Amino acid sequence: MSFSEILEQSSRPIVLDRRQTACDHGDDSVCQLDQAVPLGMVLAEQGYVSEEDLLGAVNEYYGLALTSISNEIEGILRRRRSHFIKKLLTGPRLPIWLQLAVATTMVIIVTILVFNFFVLSRQKELLYQQTVKLGKLSLTYFDTNAKIPLLEDNIVSLNTLTKSVSEVDGLLYAIIVDNQREIKAHSDVSQIGKTFAGFGYMGDASPDQDITLFDYYLPSGEHVLNLSRPVAFQDKKLGETHVGVSIDFIEQAVQHEKTSIFMITFLIILGGIAIAVYFGLRFSRPISRLVCATQEIGKGNYQYRVEMGRRDELGNLAAAFNQMNQELWMKSLMQESFGKYVGPQVLDMIVENPGTPRLKGERNEATVLFSDIRGFTSYSESKEPEDIVEELNEYFAIATKTILDHGGYVDKFMGDAVLGVFGVPVHHPNHIFAAVQAAFDMQKAFRRAQSTGNTLLSAIGIGIDSGVVVSGNIGSPVKMEYTVIGDSVNLASHISDTAGPGEVIISKSIYEKVAPWVEVVALPPQRIKGKSELVETLKVTKLRKNAGYVRPRPKARAQV
Repeated sequence: MSFSEILEQSSRPIVLDRRQTACDHGDDSVCQLDQAVPLGMVLAEQGYVSEEDLLGAVNEYYGLALTSISNEIEGILRRRRSHFIKKLLTGPRLPIWLQLAVATTMVIIVTILVFNFFVLSRQKELLYQQTVKLGKLSLTYFDTNAKIPLLEDNIVSLNTLTKSVSEVDGLLYAIIVDNQREIKAHSDVSQIGKTFAGFGYMGDASPDQDITLFDYYLPSGEHVLNLSRPVAFQDKKLGETHVGVSIDFIEQAVQHEKTSIFMITFLIILGGIAIAVYFGLRFSRPISRLVCATQEIGKGNYQYRVEMGRRDELGNLAAAFNQMNQELWMKSLMQESFGKYVGPQVLDMIVENPGTPRLKGERNEATVLFSDIRGFTSYSESKEPEDIVEELNEYFAIATKTILDHGGYVDKFMGDAVLGVFGVPVHHPNHIFAAVQAAFDMQKAFRRAQSTGNTLLSAIGIGIDSGVVVSGNIGSPVKMEYTVIGDSVNLASHISDTAGPGEVIISKSIYEKVAPWVEVVALPPQRIKGKSELVETLKVTKLRKNAGYVRPRPKARAQV
C-alpha cells in the first residue's frame, strides 16, 4: 500500500473486535462492545508510527490543521469537497447584460455558421456546374469550328481557335489532336506538332453523352477537370478536342467568398454584441435600481424613490414600486404615531392579529400602577402653560420609559397622572414584582432628573394594586382605545392619592406576593371611596434582590 493510500485509509473509521483481548485483561467496559476507531489511531497505538509524525503527514497531505488524529478527518474532507463542488456548480455571478450579450453572440455565430455552410456548399456546387457548362460550351465551339481546318490540316486556323483560351477565367488549356494523336492546336504553342501523351494519372471518367469528364493533377499540383470530345465529320472521326477547367479556381473563388462572408459575419457579430449590450444594460440597470430600492426599503428608508422614465413594463414596475413605497411610508407613519397612543405592545398585537379575542375584552390578572403629582393644581396656577407642558412631558417620558423597560405598557395619561399596566396584553409571570420594581426605579429616575429644575419630579406619589381586570377595546366605532377596567384599577388610583411625594404605596395583596423581596412600613388602614371596609396599605422603603425576577427584553417591533 502506498503512502497516499495509507493516508486515505487513516481518515476512515474501522471496526476492531477487541473483545477477546480486552476480556483477557479484565477490561469489562471494552469487552461489551466493538470499537470503531480511525486506522491512524490504531497505527499510533501499535507503535508503528508516532502520533506526531502521522498527524504531520496527514496535515501536509490534505492541507489541514488538525491537532489530534482523533478528529474526524473523513468528515472534514467530505465537507471541503462538497463546498468545492457547490462553489464549482454555482460559479461566479454574471450580470444580465453580459449573459444577454454572450447568448446573443452565440446565437448569431451559430446561425451564421450554419447559414454559411449551406450557402457556401450551394455556391460551390453552382460554381462547379457553371464551370463545367463553360467547359462544354468551349468544347462545342472548338468541335464545331475545327472540322474543316482538320480536314484541310490548317494548323493556323486551328490555333486561332485556341489562342484566346487563356483569357477566359477558369480555362487552363485547349488541345486539338488528329487521329494520329498529333497535336494540331494547343493553347501552349510550344506543344504544337508533338505527339499527345495523355494526362498522366486520371480519376474515374464520367461519360456525358459524347463528352468524357475526368479530373487529374498537373505536375505543378493544380487540380484540373478535363472535358474531351471527338471531332467528327459525316460520321468520320477526324480527331479529338480537350478542354481543361481549373478546379482550384473554383476553390479559390469559394475561399474568396468565405473571406468576404467571414468579414461580414464579424461585423454582424460586433453589431450584435453592441445591440445585446445596449439592450442588456437597458434592462439590467432598472433591475439593479429596483434591487437597490428593495435594499433601502429593507433598511426602513421609505422615502427612497426609483426614477425611471420608461414607457414599458419596467416603467410600470417602477411606478408600482414607488406607490408601494409611499403606502409603506404612510403605514409606518401611522404605526409610529398610533403606537404612541396605544403603546407598542398593544400595537404589535393589533398588527400581528387584528381579530384576536384579547382586543374584544377578556379577564386577566394584572398589576396596575398609578403615579400622580401632589399639589399639581396649586402649582399650575403659578406657572405658564408652556412651562407646565414641558415639565409634564419630562415627567411622562421618564415614567413611560421605566414602565416599558419592565415589561408594562402605558395605558393612558390622565391630566398629571400616569396609568401603567403589567401582565396584559403580554403576560409576564412576575408582573407584580415588575410593577413594584418599576415604581421604585421610577422614583430614583425622578430624583436624578431634579437637577434640571423640574420641581414636579419631587412631588410624585405612586400607588400599586393587583387583581383581575377586563382588558380590551372600549369605545365607539369612531373612537376606541385599549384599556383595563376593574376594581384593581380604581383601588390603585385611590392608593396613589394617599402616597406622599417620592413614596411608593402598595396594597396588602401586593405585599403578600412580594414580601420576601421588599422592606415596608405599614400605614394606618385607609377608608377608600367605594370600599365598605378599611384598606390596608404599606409603603415600600427598600427592595431586596429578587432571584426569580428577570427584566423582560423589549421585543423587536413588527414592520407594516
